[in-house]
Amino acid sequence: MSAPATGRSLGLLLCLDCRATVRGVTAARSRCPRCQAHLHERKPHSLVLTTVLVVSAAVLYVPANVLPVMNTRTFFEDEQDTIMSGVLVLLHSGSWPIAMLVFIASIVVPLLKILALGVLLVSAWRRSARHRLQRGALFRMVEFIGRWSMLDIYAISLLATLVQVQSFASVIVGWGAWAFAAVVVLTLLAARTFDERLLWDTPPHD
Repeated sequence: MSAPATGRSLGLLLCLDCRATVRGVTAARSRCPRCQAHLHERKPHSLVLTTVLVVSAAVLYVPANVLPVMNTRTFFEDEQDTIMSGVLVLLHSGSWPIAMLVFIASIVVPLLKILALGVLLVSAWRRSARHRLQRGALFRMVEFIGRWSMLDIYAISLLATLVQVQSFASVIVGWGAWAFAAVVVLTLLAARTFDERLLWDTPPHD
C-alpha cells in the first residue's frame, strides 16, 4: 500500500505565521513570500518540546490533585481542601451541578488531554501508519478543548468563591492550585507546539 500524498511529498510548505502555502521552494534558508517569515517543513523541535511539556504536565497533575488548592480560615478552625474534597463538599451541600462541573473540568479533562497528547506523541515518534485519520481527529479535539482551558481555572475560582460565601471564611490559594494552573498552561502549550503533520510522516524504510 503506497504512502498517502502529503504536502512534503508534493513540494508544499506552510507558513506557520500567515498560513500561506508555498510551492517550489526548499525549507533551507527560505522565507514566506507574503510575510517573510522563515519556512519549515515541520515545526522545529516539535516532538522534543511537546514531549517535555506533556511529561511536565503529567508530573504536576499529581500534586495538583493531592495538594490543597485552598486553605479556608474561619473564626473557629483552619481547613485545607483539595479539588476532590471540594467536589465532595459541594455534593453534600446539594450543589451537584457545580460539583460535576468542577469534577469534569478540573480532574477529568486535564487527565484526558494528557493521555490524548501522549498517544499522539507515541504515534509520531514511531511514525505509525495506523489510524492516522482518527489520530488527526483526536488532535483537533484536543485543540478544541484547549480553547476552553480557562474553564478549568474558572471552576477552581468558582469553588473557592462558593466556599468563601457559604462559610464566611477567608480563602488562601494553596500549592495545589498553582500546580493545577501549570498543568492547564503546559497542556495548552503542548497542543500548540505539536505538529499534526508529523502523524502523516512515513517511516524511513517506506
